[in-house]
Amino acid sequence: MQRRWRGEDVAPMASVNADPEVMRWIRDGSVRDEQQTLDGVQAWENEWESQGFGLFAVEIRSTGEMAGFTGLSVPNFLPEVLPAVEIGWRLGRSHWGQGMATEAAAAAVRFAFEERGLERIVSITQVGNDASERIMTKLGMHPGFSAGPRRRQ
Repeated sequence: MQRRWRGEDVAPMASVNADPEVMRWIRDGSVRDEQQTLDGVQAWENEWESQGFGLFAVEIRSTGEMAGFTGLSVPNFLPEVLPAVEIGWRLGRSHWGQGMATEAAAAAVRFAFEERGLERIVSITQVGNDASERIMTKLGMHPGFSAGPRRRQ
């Protein structure tokens, strides 16, 4: 389940961000502490207020456990792709390989096109991040290109 952020999400998200294997493909690979995670959550919530979209907290329906995030953001860290809206995801390692990132990202794609009326989104990954590339492919995205709404045939 995807939802907006709550104060109690910071500690579990900080745990995700503190895992070097999770952070391996995120920018320079640096882990983040609880304060950096809190700053990130606040920035994500600010983006919701200013843009009308943002990153959702991903919660396990059956347990209520916070697993990570998926959603939309403006990739200001990569000015050469702007203007753009990026879809991204990050889950704790215990949630990898279960299809959860693909399912959550697909819901974020629907949100982008159906509820926010976006015409295109991008997703950014580092070369070699095969897991994220597989998710992008499942979402209908193509390397070097952006994806628009899929046409049903």
